[in-house]
Amino acid sequence: MDSLHETIGKMREEMLDVLENNILRFWLNQMQDTENGGFYGRMDGHMQIHPEAEKGAILNARILWSFSAAYRVLSEVRGEIATPHSDHGSERVEVREYLEAATRAKDYLIDHFIDPKYGGVYWSVDCKGNPLDTKKQFYAIGFAIYGLSEYARATGDREALDYSIALFETIEEHAIDHEYNGYIEACTRDWGTIADMRLSELDANYPKSQNTHLHIIEPYTNLLRCIKEMQAATTCNYVPVLGSVLPVDIIVPMETLAHLQGALRNLINIFTDKILNQETHHLDLFFDMDWTRGAGHLESYGHDIECSWLLHEATLVLGDQQVTEKVEPIVQMVAGASEKGLRPDGSLIHEGCADSPINSHIDEDLHWWVQAENVVGWLNIYQHFGDEKALQRAVACWEYIKHNLIDYEHGEWFWSRHKDGTLNLDDDHAGFWKCPYHNSRMCLETMERFANL
Repeated sequence: MDSLHETIGKMREEMLDVLENNILRFWLNQMQDTENGGFYGRMDGHMQIHPEAEKGAILNARILWSFSAAYRVLSEVRGEIATPHSDHGSERVEVREYLEAATRAKDYLIDHFIDPKYGGVYWSVDCKGNPLDTKKQFYAIGFAIYGLSEYARATGDREALDYSIALFETIEEHAIDHEYNGYIEACTRDWGTIADMRLSELDANYPKSQNTHLHIIEPYTNLLRCIKEMQAATTCNYVPVLGSVLPVDIIVPMETLAHLQGALRNLINIFTDKILNQETHHLDLFFDMDWTRGAGHLESYGHDIECSWLLHEATLVLGDQQVTEKVEPIVQMVAGASEKGLRPDGSLIHEGCADSPINSHIDEDLHWWVQAENVVGWLNIYQHFGDEKALQRAVACWEYIKHNLIDYEHGEWFWSRHKDGTLNLDDDHAGFWKCPYHNSRMCLETMERFANL
């Protein structure tokens, strides 16, 4: 047991260093747009900033989540609280900088991405913050909830909480399929029907997807946790800063709380009863309205392992023992299904296809986000089910990340390595989809889960 604790302790120390000195420092020093506000929309794979690039809702919401969570967790890790005008040492100033970056992201999201006429969030704005692509992708609205609810958790900010709840109600009003259940992908700006529902050019055009449901259950879980924490607080152990309020006597209408709990329960059932492939234990990716599977037998090993722990998290936050007893065996099966994509060096390939011959894959690149979720997923299995082999897998993948994906020269992580081991410099170093979210969350989850070792 001592050796296991030492292994995890070493990972925590290494991840703290990577989080602060590689990931967060990069976004603070290189990606803040001092001319137009917020953060730049793109740095390409050759480290060139594109100040004219559009700014995506997903990027900005994920920045908001990352710095909010970093401020919350690292304030506790260091036993320090950031205050606006105190004379602190360098470390304490850094914690305050995380809060300032989170507040910058929060204000930019509210001021530029939230649609004041129809509600929801725009898909993108131009470099100056004007609406560009005004479609309403529910995946992006989910991430706005995720970021804003995490800011509320970190600061007690009522404005962030109110926007989170309003966006939750927006999704529930416009995305629910009342005939077959589940959530559709997208609408026009004014909530009309839209022909192209795809998240990106890489996705199939179906009205429902595993990916969107995954990133709706994720923010709903965080919002419920945020409300529960605020309602349970009777005292406050930090000083309110930058306009935040104390998380004491937060009043959320009981019908709102009941609606959120019911929606989360329903999403859990959608994953276990609709999205989970009962034969393979992988999560199917695309669906017609009636849940007929589309786009062939695609298997996304990164989404399998990510979903295994996010589904478990949702169940634990909901707090219903019967649901937990139903879901926990499924959590382990889905994680086990992702093993199909594991390589001997501990890394996890992106995607395969069961329709193809054995060991034939569509995308064998080793993506940054897949590796980060691979670590968290197996740490979750070890933490809750005592599987030491799962810990070994997490450690092996972390070793792969350290030696192959972290950009120690410029900061942040490379997008991926190709099958032959060469670096992928064609995709962005930071941009619409390359955000400080999967990798920072891996670090923060490890620190929180094993804080007492």
